Parts: sequence; structure tokens; C-alpha cells
Amino acid sequence: MVVIVAVTLWWEYFVGHKEVPVTHLRKMMLEELQRRNYSQATVRAYLLAVRQFAEYFHRSPDQLGPDQIRRFQSYLLLEKKLRPRTVVQRVSALRFLFVNTLKRHYMLEHIPFPKAVRRLRAEPRKR
Repeated sequence: MVVIVAVTLWWEYFVGHKEVPVTHLRKMMLEELQRRNYSQATVRAYLLAVRQFAEYFHRSPDQLGPDQIRRFQSYLLLEKKLRPRTVVQRVSALRFLFVNTLKRHYMLEHIPFPKAVRRLRAEPRKR
């Protein structure tokens, strides 16, 4: 019973609830995330972001470059209307993929973070 639970948890950690084909690139990224001890939630979010990036262009992420990254960021912000914080998470996943997994350090300058909107806190009224 304990072994089944452990195997199930391990499978969900690496593959998720749905069956996802484990490509060589996905396996490499998982190994890098594991080596750096990223949380399970971060691993899931990063893999989702990279999968969405690949699905948007119908190609493997390692075949995509700076132009596609720029177009994907525009798509997230302008068409999907995601908040900048959400886009920052997706950008972080792409940066991790290209810099840490694929070892393309030159891509760092092509993957900027969006400017986050900072709100001023209202000061409490003085009586």
C-alpha cells in the first residue's frame, strides 16, 4: 500500500494528473528543476508554461527563438490579458528553459520581464 502511494505521488510529481509524453527536453528540464530543489508547485507551473509556449507555435521549444518569445509575451499580455505577475511566472519558466536547461545564456537578454504595475497604498485617514 505504501509503495503504491509513493509511486503514485512520484508519477504525479513528474508527469502530472494527465498522461503527458515525456520528451527528452521535458526530462532534461525536470532534472534541472530537481537539481535546484524547486518546489512541486513551481515545477508544475514551469512545465505548464513551456508546454503552452510549444503549443502556441506547434513546435518544440528548443526550435524557437527570440522572435517567438517576444510574440508569445505579447500574446499573453494583449490577447489573453494575463496580469503582469502571471506573465512574469511564464517568463521565468522560459528563462529557466533556455538558460539553465538548454544552456543558451545569450537568450537572457531576449527574455525581459514585463513591467509590473505598482499600486500606491492608501494612507489611513488621520482623525
